[in-house]
Amino acid sequence: APPRGRSSFFSACLSAFPPSCHMTSVASQRHEFKHEGRVIYTWEQDLSEVQIDIPLPPGATKRDLAVTITNDQLTVGLKGVPPYLNAPFPSKVKASESYWTVDDGTLSLQVCKSVKAEFWPSALRGHELEAGSQTAEREALMRHRFQEEHPGFDFSGAKFEGEVPEAKSFMGGMSRP
Repeated sequence: APPRGRSSFFSACLSAFPPSCHMTSVASQRHEFKHEGRVIYTWEQDLSEVQIDIPLPPGATKRDLAVTITNDQLTVGLKGVPPYLNAPFPSKVKASESYWTVDDGTLSLQVCKSVKAEFWPSALRGHELEAGSQTAEREALMRHRFQEEHPGFDFSGAKFEGEVPEAKSFMGGMSRP
């Protein structure tokens, strides 16, 4: 059974968030999704993975959680109550290589992208970043790609003129290790 009194924490947002929810950028390529002023989750991506961190209600442990990662969907909630999050990913994932952990009151999910270097406009479909944040995220992915391909160089200050190319397909694309 779920911990007493904690189902109300997850009942605020079940499977779909109203338009009042929005995604904003936080610090260095870390983004947060909020509902009614409360952070629902934070996330970031690199070439191969998307990390999603969800704050848990006080006292909740991994034994209290029901977490399912499929190739196209994430479901998170407390056992015995409707899911807190139940949304599709913006693209396919490798569910068998994805995992989750709980530490210091946070559920952390490491989701493995099916297509290396593919840009994700959000961690979950329907929670897209604003246009300016999407451009910054595309630039960050290109810098990650350049850094991986040329580890002896520093691309942290690289700027792009005009439209940012797609990291997964730029100049023939990337090979997946």
